[in-house]
Amino acid sequence: MKLRILKRKNANFIFTILIAASLFSCSETVQKRPNIVLIVADDLGYADIGAYGGDIHTPNIDMLASKGVKFSSFHTAPMCSPTRSMLLSGNDNHIAGIGWQARVSKVFGYEGMLTDRIIPVPALLKTAGYHTYMTGKWHLGTTKEANPHQKGFEHSFVLISGAGNHYRNQGVLGQKNSMYTEDGEKTTWTDGNYSTDFYTDKMIEYIDGNLKDENPFFSFLAYTSPHWPLQVDKKHWEKYKGRYNDGYEKLKERRFESLKKAGLIAQNAKLPISHKVIKPWDSLSKEQQLKEARKMELYAGMVDNLDYNIGRLIKHLKSIGEYKNTLIVFMSDNGAAAGAGFIAQSNKAGDALRDYYDNDYENMGNYNSYNSYGPQWAEAGSSPFRYFKKFATQGGISAPMIISGPGIQKQNEIHHGFTTLMDLAPTFYELAEVTYPEKYNEKPVYPLKGTSLMPFLSNTSKEIHTSDYVFGLEHRGYAMIRKGKWKITSSIIPFNPDNFELFDLSTDIGEQNNLRETAPKKYAELLNEWSTFSKEIQLKPTTKASEE
Repeated sequence: MKLRILKRKNANFIFTILIAASLFSCSETVQKRPNIVLIVADDLGYADIGAYGGDIHTPNIDMLASKGVKFSSFHTAPMCSPTRSMLLSGNDNHIAGIGWQARVSKVFGYEGMLTDRIIPVPALLKTAGYHTYMTGKWHLGTTKEANPHQKGFEHSFVLISGAGNHYRNQGVLGQKNSMYTEDGEKTTWTDGNYSTDFYTDKMIEYIDGNLKDENPFFSFLAYTSPHWPLQVDKKHWEKYKGRYNDGYEKLKERRFESLKKAGLIAQNAKLPISHKVIKPWDSLSKEQQLKEARKMELYAGMVDNLDYNIGRLIKHLKSIGEYKNTLIVFMSDNGAAAGAGFIAQSNKAGDALRDYYDNDYENMGNYNSYNSYGPQWAEAGSSPFRYFKKFATQGGISAPMIISGPGIQKQNEIHHGFTTLMDLAPTFYELAEVTYPEKYNEKPVYPLKGTSLMPFLSNTSKEIHTSDYVFGLEHRGYAMIRKGKWKITSSIIPFNPDNFELFDLSTDIGEQNNLRETAPKKYAELLNEWSTFSKEIQLKPTTKASEE
């Protein structure tokens, strides 16, 4: 009897110890600051992924949406480089230094690199004990001082320029001078590696390199997919063969209706008219239709592969025990892309393309082919908005965003309130328990312009921005001001404030009904906001038409 009592007491003691250890372990997990994984797709359309009603197979991205929040009114800049500057600064692209993509000068706002007027997100997180990693597209300056290694990234393997061959060490025109660096030093691409696969492999390598010290990490996966040239392994695009044979106009209509069904847009929304450069599908020859459909099949295959790699990353985070403590943000950097217009307009570039690439129908998608899917398919991707990348219309700056992970009390929800990419930096800082300083490296910096999303995501606040919040944007002469449900935008180059149109986005997300004449007081109010904004960013007048 005594022996039994002793065993029972020992068992109770052991049980108590196990419970205490478990509680201590849980406490440790809760107290540890979360990892942050920021995934940016390049030129992905608003309506492409399954979670946003799209027809492309994206189960891993859709899973993130089911575990978190989808944002239906998330806004970016209209092109790659200014978006990246705003994303990594929490500020306007001019304040950050990218007032005009690819322009480098000594003029305020047009330096062509991240300036010391802002603090790059990785730099501040690094000072707070985070490991900081990046793979993919940089596009924020080509000089050594502009490199991500000088902007706070502990490890980085990046394409410095805006685009390149997905399989080869080639620039967009086929020349062997694509710019890649690793940890700030020039490196080369190993021919045969596929961009999205390799960037994922490299990020996993970086994450695994510092697991033992248990410090949290900030990982920026700036994928170059599905940016042109449209190249991807056949196993990813062949499953979409024949799906788009009825053309881009039909896909635009299907996407529009699927967005309604998914609850992303209002049931009374109206499909906007197409851009004037788009030719009717029925006017194309049979051969032209086949090539056009193949472009969309390749694009879908690139998105399919992108999702596959996101799944690989998620699986790895689970295998190392970090998934539950990792906030994951998935987004696109701008609206769907109409294509490489600057290349099409250059005779010299056209000759280079013919020298390096074979665009015959049977070769499309291979490493030595070069295609973009054009404004016709881009408008299907940007459905239900007007136009596409480069414009400050909704089609150029509306993008999908999904947030999933620790601290989020909402699951499988859609947030219809207005948000911008400048809201992400303060969100990351709140999670990392970092205070944004007034000075950095003994120099004053501009304050953050966004608002942390955490009060909303944690259910302590219903809205993110008040109705009087003003969001301004200008890039290459395309401009807009948003205040509450109202927006003025200009789509005519060169820029002239007399060309602003006024829209009520609560009833007209397609920007089809210009209210400038019928709501003159509201127009004047937003024009006044534009005047304030343009002075703040020290905007320089546009004297010529925007380059593509």
